[in-house]
Amino acid sequence: MIDKARETALKTLYKIDKEGAYSNIALNEILEKNRKFLNEKDIGLISEIVYGVTTWKLTIDEIIKKYSKIKLKKISPWILNNLRMGIYQIIFLDRIPKSAAVNEAVNLAKRYGHKGSFGFTNAVLRKVTKNDYEEFSNIKDDKERLSKKYSMPIWIIECLMKEKMLIEKIEEICKYSNEKPKLTIRVNTLKTTPEILKEKLENKKIRVEKAKLDSFLYIQNAKNIENIEEFKEGLFTVQDEGAGLIPFVLNPKPNEIVLDACSSPGGKTTYMAELMQNKGKIIAWDMYEHRVKLVEKARERLGISIIETKEQDATILKEEYLQKFDKILLDVPCSGLGVLKRKPDIKWQRTLKDIEEIANIQMKILTTCSKYLKNNGEIIYSTCTILKEENEKIIEKFLEKNSNFKLEKIEIENKMMKNYTNSDGKIQLYPNENNDGFFICKLVRKS
Repeated sequence: MIDKARETALKTLYKIDKEGAYSNIALNEILEKNRKFLNEKDIGLISEIVYGVTTWKLTIDEIIKKYSKIKLKKISPWILNNLRMGIYQIIFLDRIPKSAAVNEAVNLAKRYGHKGSFGFTNAVLRKVTKNDYEEFSNIKDDKERLSKKYSMPIWIIECLMKEKMLIEKIEEICKYSNEKPKLTIRVNTLKTTPEILKEKLENKKIRVEKAKLDSFLYIQNAKNIENIEEFKEGLFTVQDEGAGLIPFVLNPKPNEIVLDACSSPGGKTTYMAELMQNKGKIIAWDMYEHRVKLVEKARERLGISIIETKEQDATILKEEYLQKFDKILLDVPCSGLGVLKRKPDIKWQRTLKDIEEIANIQMKILTTCSKYLKNNGEIIYSTCTILKEENEKIIEKFLEKNSNFKLEKIEIENKMMKNYTNSDGKIQLYPNENNDGFFICKLVRKS
């Protein structure tokens, strides 16, 4: 009998491969179609396998190459993903016996392959042990070792090496880019307090811990977080602490006029509104209608009235906005290499060529939107990536061409986050156990 959870995971991975779908979108679609046949335990296993295989694909494929006489490109996509699932369970999921992983994979091979597929699947998986993964640590060449041990494309490692980063730091980035992210929420202070919300969630047997940033909480063992009553009531938003640091640094005040030029899905936009006590005005732009609607949905759920949305390309100058804003947030499109633990697909969909194209867009957005800032106003330029090409080099080029702007020291009035205070106006966060990778820079328009 076919295990329904593993079959659903296989269908999801096949969809990701064949259609180039993002794992979270493909997973949500397939779970919705099959939810009535699945219990919470099934859904947990499906999510674990889909994200796990997507994260560790390069490493897993190296193990398949070791034991398969057939080249990867010659293996049916169904059977290849089935092998990946089996190896992921054997290597990374201690709670699943190897025999169960192998037997379930053989059963799936019988349904999704031809006569020889299940014999081939059985032969490969029977040979796999945890030692196959441990052997990657013995590779002498740093680049190859990090790539195979942490399932990281070579080009990303080369980019970090090019920036003269120590190999130990690169390894740390690779390691934390694969670890399961903490679930962090931001309390909606317009409706409640961290203390009250903490008590409400703990009454639901959810483990809650105070985070470093004000109004943020770490939570554990919460299932279907967006379906619980407190989320629907708009008492909190799911948001990484690193992402929350960006509006926190901008520090918009009540009654100011603020532009969020790249606002979707609205996490930073709504946090700014909360910091402003829902007083003043925030103009929130995005290029696409469906993304603007995400901001509107977040605004309505959280009970915010000062966000005004508009479908707008931030690279195109709008003269009616010249020097109209007290503060501007530019959380620009980027390669996303700082958030791989949440979006592992990025590793396989981005290329080195993309970085140059993205950097050009970033420069256009910064150059255009800087014209909307009042004298003595502040811009926060931010990304969720870790490459200087998209971060420091953009700022350097901008300042060379715009002498009416200067870097401003970032000061954070939070004892737990005092290490982020700096004198040069730039903060680079790398992926670690608490947060994703982000770049934050503060610019001021001289009077």
